[in-house]
Amino acid sequence: MKKTLISSLLMGYLATNAFSVPVLAAEDNILSAKQVSPSIDPTANVKGLSEWLPKVMQRFNALPEVQAQIARQQEAKLSIQAADKAVYNPEVGANYQNGLDTQYSLGLNQTIDWGDKRGAATRMAQLQAEVLLSSITLERNQMLSTRLQALATQNLAKKKLKFQQQQYKLAKAQLAIAKQRLQTGDLSNVEVKMMELDLANNAANFAMAEQASLAADGKVLALFGDVALPFEDFVDALSASASVTEVTPDLPALKSAYQQVMLAKLGVDQVKAQTAADPTLSLTAGREGNGSLVGVGVSVPLQIRNNYSKNLAVASQKIAVSEQVYLGKERVLTQQQKQFERSLPRLMERYVDWRDVVQSSARDAAISISQQWKTGDISTSDYLQGQRQLTSSYTAGLTLEGALYQIWLGWMGESGQLERFIDQQLPDSASK
Repeated sequence: MKKTLISSLLMGYLATNAFSVPVLAAEDNILSAKQVSPSIDPTANVKGLSEWLPKVMQRFNALPEVQAQIARQQEAKLSIQAADKAVYNPEVGANYQNGLDTQYSLGLNQTIDWGDKRGAATRMAQLQAEVLLSSITLERNQMLSTRLQALATQNLAKKKLKFQQQQYKLAKAQLAIAKQRLQTGDLSNVEVKMMELDLANNAANFAMAEQASLAADGKVLALFGDVALPFEDFVDALSASASVTEVTPDLPALKSAYQQVMLAKLGVDQVKAQTAADPTLSLTAGREGNGSLVGVGVSVPLQIRNNYSKNLAVASQKIAVSEQVYLGKERVLTQQQKQFERSLPRLMERYVDWRDVVQSSARDAAISISQQWKTGDISTSDYLQGQRQLTSSYTAGLTLEGALYQIWLGWMGESGQLERFIDQQLPDSASK
């Protein structure tokens, strides 16, 4: 009876994507554990994304930060409309003089946009709007990455909390059994003390897991304004194939920097337009004494004291600066992509290896050490050491899973590809 009891207790030792943690109940030292068979479907996580992602995206799009981005987009559109207006308004002048001869005149002046300041300003505003939109796209991807990482961390913290709670309950139940065996002479008092110390250790781990879970909840609350958002593991959906195979100017993380180069080049044209000598036409009509007069005039500013060559040199230098900034970002992103493509497959392979080993061996090991402890083939210290190894295996799995999310979400967010991946998973336009 005791042998079957202890084996049942340890059969549900590990819980991750491959395991479900059983709920242990203790009443009069009689424990029961229900083991749920593992079920690993590599496509289940991918299909499941379309079930919980829409709700998360709806909450994300309602955030003030995202609404501010929408307002900035509208601001960019208005700036284009403002730039596409005439640069010069006409000027009206009147003159009246009363003396020996009464004189009065009415004049109209209009400066001609000979240097195409309006066209240059419009093109500049359009490109600035594109730069802004590219920046917003990258910011949005980074915000999504941070928030999905927070949800993944919250999920991992809940897993660990559930596991540590189970371990604490299990340790209490094992201690009760050890005390029974002490009364029958199967265990020494020292071994019971070791079981008590193990219970204390599990209590501390449970407390720390609880604090970590509360901290993860707080992070989600700070980022989303809501702590209870849907989330399901999608570790099997993480793949390097979701990323681009080559860093190009079309990559959202580089697009803004590339457009800054184009903006700098356009800045040269804008300086030329702004410093161009625009002529002013004038038309005058009036009367002087008994005679009428009509006049037409043209005035052109003389760029003698300042030919604005230095302004043009500054604008030209900005091209070189923006090009170097772009090349620097391209180099960094290329290196990050190579690191991502090397790291993720290897880490995923190690994770799958861990999961396969734990799935096939963990329960057998738990049952084996329980049987050997019951029959006295191993000491209590060896038994507790075996339990610690099984616990270490579980926490190692959580660490691997967390690292996968961190690497994948980090690169997809920083490169600006995360939202594209999300759009492919959504059944409708929930991300818009």
